[in-house]
Amino acid sequence: MSTAFELQLRELNSDREKKMVSDFLLEQGLKLDDDVEYTAGIFKDREMIATGSLSGNVLKSLAVKKTYQGEGITNKIVTQLINEAYERGETHLFIYTKPKNSHLFQDLGFYVIAEVKNHVCLLENKRDGIKTFVKNLETKKVDGKIIGSIVMNCNPFTLGHQYLIEKAAGECDVLHIFIVWEDRSSFPAATRYELVKAGTEHLENVILHKGENYVISSATFPGYFLKGEEEILRSQTMLDLKIFTEYIVPALNIHRRYVGEEPYCPVTKIYNESMQELLPEAGLILKVIERKKINDSFISASMVRKGLAEGGPEKIRHLVPESTYQFLLTDEGKKIIEEIKVRSSRH
Repeated sequence: MSTAFELQLRELNSDREKKMVSDFLLEQGLKLDDDVEYTAGIFKDREMIATGSLSGNVLKSLAVKKTYQGEGITNKIVTQLINEAYERGETHLFIYTKPKNSHLFQDLGFYVIAEVKNHVCLLENKRDGIKTFVKNLETKKVDGKIIGSIVMNCNPFTLGHQYLIEKAAGECDVLHIFIVWEDRSSFPAATRYELVKAGTEHLENVILHKGENYVISSATFPGYFLKGEEEILRSQTMLDLKIFTEYIVPALNIHRRYVGEEPYCPVTKIYNESMQELLPEAGLILKVIERKKINDSFISASMVRKGLAEGGPEKIRHLVPESTYQFLLTDEGKKIIEEIKVRSSRH
């Protein structure tokens, strides 16, 4: 095709622009994720024929109008998104896509990490990205008859989290804890990691890990090419567990994964139920621990954040370890609390 294409770069700075991209994606059977930070579009005679977006280090919401597919337009969009990501300091990039489209991105220098047949494929732009992650994990491998693991967000670290860890650590020779590594939570990843570290110093058999890009979070998993919340959640669970069982488990010789019982959040409850079905198929035991209660209510991080928004550190002191409470009194802690209050006031 000899038609010249004009690449127009566009961030979603207005409702009109967002609607234009959203409408285009809907025509392609896709949707625009809420967390996109930058969008590029290709237009022909003012008609949008392709688009792609960037969220952190994830390329998403990629689509080319059917009549223009096979013309190398995906290459143009992806190249622009990569350049923009590099400008923003993001050099380790990821793409979630349908398995049938993974070859398009492999041709552009991306490598498959894991694939869930007929659902989702995750790729990265570093040939040895996941292998390097695994090698680093192997340096923390410790032998034992029972090796357990927990994946946690801890936004922030509460007495409920501490209770779950203590119960699991009491049943294991070694307990590996993975902190979900994304900064879409109220408490940044590095802060959450330090809070867990401070709150578990008394446990000698606990080893803490940064989940980096390979412990998948619902905050980063895209749903733009999946239909329905249940399919999104199911695909996320399957992909998460595929990476976990194929890479993380053998690196550390893990036998068990622990979760807290989920009485409040329906999404986490379904996630836990999916793990009960899928983990045994991979030879792992899933242990569900009843959540810690206080005044007949289960302790949760959302309860703590709500208390911080309404009354500050004193109101939630009975819900968090002393180390978390002391952090909330620091300048960094006060800043996070103020941001929580501002967000809460908007609803």
